Amino acid sequence: MTEKWEQWDAAADINTQEDVIEFMNAVLELNDPSLFSEALGIVARSKGMTSLAREIGVGRESLYKSLSRSGNPRFSTVAKVLDTMGLEFQVAPKTTVTA
Repeated sequence: MTEKWEQWDAAADINTQEDVIEFMNAVLELNDPSLFSEALGIVARSKGMTSLAREIGVGRESLYKSLSRSGNPRFSTVAKVLDTMGLEFQVAPKTTVTA
């Protein structure tokens, strides 16, 4: 018997503002800028990329491209996307874990 696998899309499981916050904070802990762009794109898709692009005044395809793993979005684009989704950046002291 051959099993059939379907590709999982994280955007389908991000339904609430709390889901978004937990997902983005988990990604930020990995300290990988390309992963952050991709994760923001996943969240944007969960909210509706077309309407989000229209709201921030960029093309949908351009937003898809910049919010991908290989994308390099401008800070202003990231800030607009976060603002439109009701989110903001915050800076906090780094916590250190001692072994």
